Amino acid sequence: MTDDFRQDRRQPLPILSRLSNAVAIFGLQYLTLPALWYRDWFHPPEIPPNIVRSYPCRPSLSIRVFQPKSYDATTSSAPLPTLFSIHGGGFCLGRPNDDDAWNARFASMHGVQVIALDYRKAPAHAFPTAVYDCEALLLAACDDAALPVDRARVAVCGFSAGGCLALTVSQLPAVRDKVKPAAALPVYPVVDQSIPAALKGTTRHYKPALGGGVRAELYDYLATFSPILLWGYLSPGLDLRDPRISPYFTPRDNLPPHLFFIATELDQLAHETWCMASKLAGRPEPALADRVGREQPAENKGQLILDDDRFAFEHVDPAAGRSVRWLLVPDQLHGFDRLPENWHDKEGLEDARLKEVACQKLMGEWLRDVVWR
Repeated sequence: MTDDFRQDRRQPLPILSRLSNAVAIFGLQYLTLPALWYRDWFHPPEIPPNIVRSYPCRPSLSIRVFQPKSYDATTSSAPLPTLFSIHGGGFCLGRPNDDDAWNARFASMHGVQVIALDYRKAPAHAFPTAVYDCEALLLAACDDAALPVDRARVAVCGFSAGGCLALTVSQLPAVRDKVKPAAALPVYPVVDQSIPAALKGTTRHYKPALGGGVRAELYDYLATFSPILLWGYLSPGLDLRDPRISPYFTPRDNLPPHLFFIATELDQLAHETWCMASKLAGRPEPALADRVGREQPAENKGQLILDDDRFAFEHVDPAAGRSVRWLLVPDQLHGFDRLPENWHDKEGLEDARLKEVACQKLMGEWLRDVVWR
């Protein structure tokens, strides 16, 4: 892929646009507080975390620890393979609580410990605060003797903005030296901020034939929200090729040996993730004109496509002890497994739930059979 379309630096916005974005972000942050309070008190998670803990390095932030149902902390001292999970929200919104159901299910499905990290949110805490908040909590949790972390079997996962942070935190020197995560699993991440927002929406298919719900619309909902949220996170003048901002530019040696990229077909971020996975796997990198996925809806509802390299491939380098895997979830939106139910029609919601579980199954099997074998 040529680089003539890329931006090198974050450009400033006019004053009225800045004011509009600030009102939108702070409005969302404060208007959602009553709803979050109500949910916490009246609709707590079906499976609460086993442990909620904070550390002196970041006293305002907590980790949420989920252990398998089969694990009895009072009788077992055996360490557990551990997956660190980082939530999304455009670096401005979201909480680790948002992923409670996913984390609890994954922990029991695969017999692993899942530790959800938190970070302070932009615009009050812009880049690189989130990066180093996640680093501090990850290091503190790994050093916590009360948590049964198997230091030989650690991986980092993240969703959307959290997927970017999973790749970013994994490359930091302290994490590489002290934790040595064996794998990173970014799920529908943002990996390349140097691509102009106007171009990202042209790299995916739109499928009105899907019928109802947001996934059948002729626009990408991220096209509205992402520029606003990223204004809060990235200050003018920043180098957009900084690997802490755009993991696409990270040297391969600075990333974990095993990488599993998961994207969704109806997502303007999928193409950049496809490019990063292809580049790291030694495959030809798609051009901007090569739209991700395919034009027509998939034939088999609720199923992943594993026999078409547009949707799935894996490159294994046994000599180097490395691997790269790519999975594109067909006919689903960015955040499909976390969106409000009323964003889906009935068929889309059923499809999303089936594919969420299928993705979790593949991720856990890959960790067990490839990464932690």
